[in-house]
Amino acid sequence: MKGKIASVTGASGGIGYEIAIGFAQAGADVAMWYNTNPSIEKEVEGLSMKYGVKVKAYQCALTDGAKVAQTIKKIENDFGKIDIMIANAGIAWASGPLVDFAEKDSEKCDAEWMKIMDVDVNSVYYVSKSIGSIFKKQGYGSLVITASMSGHIANIPQLQVAYNTAKAALIHMGRSLAIEWAGFARVNTVSPGYVETPIAATRPAELKKKWMTLVPMGRLSRPKEIVGAYLYLASDAASYTTGTDIIVDGGYCCA
Repeated sequence: MKGKIASVTGASGGIGYEIAIGFAQAGADVAMWYNTNPSIEKEVEGLSMKYGVKVKAYQCALTDGAKVAQTIKKIENDFGKIDIMIANAGIAWASGPLVDFAEKDSEKCDAEWMKIMDVDVNSVYYVSKSIGSIFKKQGYGSLVITASMSGHIANIPQLQVAYNTAKAALIHMGRSLAIEWAGFARVNTVSPGYVETPIAATRPAELKKKWMTLVPMGRLSRPKEIVGAYLYLASDAASYTTGTDIIVDGGYCCA
């Protein structure tokens, strides 16, 4: 990855943070996006020195299309180009069965649904729209979108129709963009399974135990175990790979 510029959204923690570190370890310069958690602002100088690359932090609300466009343009100006865009940021649905939630508070249900779609789907649209123009101008680029195994199957026991719908949309968005951009850039998705992230840490212990009984490998993954899929898809080793989704789920979707 030496000489490459990688831009990673949702890089203030969880999978996104480990993706950014993985690219830095591989020699790429990295733009780390965050929204409400500015802690990485204090880390980037140390990360730059540790890995011998340029690392910068950028604050952006991904649900604001104009700000997304401004941030991508600033990154291009700061680094001179963008080789790799990782659209990773997202949130989970924790409101339970749709009808139960709607019967309890219909307006709040509508708001939660729109929030999931705005953060998990529309933000990737905004990123794609802006980075696509840069890739077209450059004549090259790699966009990797974080989807989920929930985009392939309606995983249990939690009931999360909004999240499942959003992640399925991202997989198809990736395939559709891969066709549109075939002349100048590659587009792929990664579908993680259950991962030990700050989001997972907020879930009840009994729920997490249930997850482990359903995963053939019998455990949740560590964020670092997801990173290799992103590195491969963004690298020249995947120069003939586009419109592909890599599932990293400990075998869940096989069962």
